[in-house]
Amino acid sequence: MSTTMSGTVQASSQDPYIAGFEVYAKENGSLTGSINAYVQDVNKTVRSVGYVGKEVSLPQPTKVMDGVYTVVGSLIWHNPSNFGLNNNLSWIEFEDGVFVFNAGPNPAVAHSFHQIIKRHTNKPVKWLAVENSQGHAYLGASYWYDVGVRNMYSHSQANSDFANGYQQIKASWARAVGQAITQDARDVSDKFTEFDDKLVINVGGGETVELLNFGPGHTPGSTLAYIPSRNLLFTGDVGYNKRSLAFFSYTNVGYWIDTFKAMKAAMPEDVVVVPGHGAPTDMATITRDTLGYMEYLTKEVQKKIDAGQKEEDMSSIDQSMYKDRPVFQQTHEHNTVHIYKELTGGDLGMSFE
Repeated sequence: MSTTMSGTVQASSQDPYIAGFEVYAKENGSLTGSINAYVQDVNKTVRSVGYVGKEVSLPQPTKVMDGVYTVVGSLIWHNPSNFGLNNNLSWIEFEDGVFVFNAGPNPAVAHSFHQIIKRHTNKPVKWLAVENSQGHAYLGASYWYDVGVRNMYSHSQANSDFANGYQQIKASWARAVGQAITQDARDVSDKFTEFDDKLVINVGGGETVELLNFGPGHTPGSTLAYIPSRNLLFTGDVGYNKRSLAFFSYTNVGYWIDTFKAMKAAMPEDVVVVPGHGAPTDMATITRDTLGYMEYLTKEVQKKIDAGQKEEDMSSIDQSMYKDRPVFQQTHEHNTVHIYKELTGGDLGMSFE
């Protein structure tokens, strides 16, 4: 909400509850001051608690190891039934507090996730990192800032991409998931600490969290979190378990292959993995499900290009071995066309997720 130069309340189109006060103020000019005060009070209340509303129902957290849990999001697209939670939200309990990986797709999910954490530990959330620039990683960040989290981290490219695309990203998620649970999200990218390649965070008790970036791929910027003392890696969307990969306009599959290989080379072979999508697993599984898929599809597309075939011929590539993966039907044909355009210099368009 804002106030115009004439002093009339200008209601935000993102807040249907407050929107009616614009008309009321115009019809009752003598009450403008009182209505302005009320609007400011509503804003102050929301920002003091991060979210005003009911707790939404999220999946039960999966225990990864002592003091480490992840809420595994839906393996289908974000929609009203899953409240937009189709990636993983995780937390790690350290001596000095709790580290959260991924902010959530909206303040409602962020708040509800926070309540789950509180039922497991009385330690405060002190740190937050987001995996990339997409809405399900970032749009809940204003909730965490409002409840007092001041140590928030993102890769520099991801933070810039989110800030630049914020309006479109928020609008896209509001359409897909629901205006009511998305409307209170704000852009707090200016509150994040950025890094480029590596940032080491001291979290107490002699433990550290290493925030890492191995290059672009699924998104131009991404954050991985490695905890050496626990041999634990959060890959973000560099790694998938079981779910079909989704390629967007900003995805570069060739870079993603290189990034995955760099990540794998830097990690212990027996590292415990929490992927961006799917249940906690190991490096061998995400190598098969992520790297293996991209290498196979790239090789098959290149064969057709070498044979002089065109975009419309890509649908004949055999992907039957992947047909049981969630969202396969929605992604498999697009994925071959995406790689074809990437290899031939085609237009990948523009999208905001």
